[in-house]
Amino acid sequence: MASILVVEDDEDVRPLICAMLVKAGHTVRQAGNGVEGIKLYRESPADLVITDVVMPEKEGLGMIVELRRINPKVRIIAMSGGFAYDPKLYLHMATSLGADRVLRKPFQFHDLMEAMNAVLPAPPPAPAP
Repeated sequence: MASILVVEDDEDVRPLICAMLVKAGHTVRQAGNGVEGIKLYRESPADLVITDVVMPEKEGLGMIVELRRINPKVRIIAMSGGFAYDPKLYLHMATSLGADRVLRKPFQFHDLMEAMNAVLPAPPPAPAP
């Protein structure tokens, strides 16, 4: 399964996303803002970064740009419920800056799994007995 870094400032949302991903068999680390997220990614790169767009200290948009500088091949899913503006604007900017997929909050877990399946390589087939 994949190693995933979840970067989300909402203390109610982040644990839910992480718990669902762990239950699905993934290795998950988490950060509460973009500064922490970049630090964790530099320490141990993940296969996939799932990041909120609007956060304190370092927004997801800046994080996407920095992640692309660190590793142009990292897979990124950006999510936003908006803030002062329409979330579509933030998600469009996230795509323009390099997010592979975007999700508008609130979303269902199957929407996240669908986005992950679209951006992550398929696992190798099990060896024949």
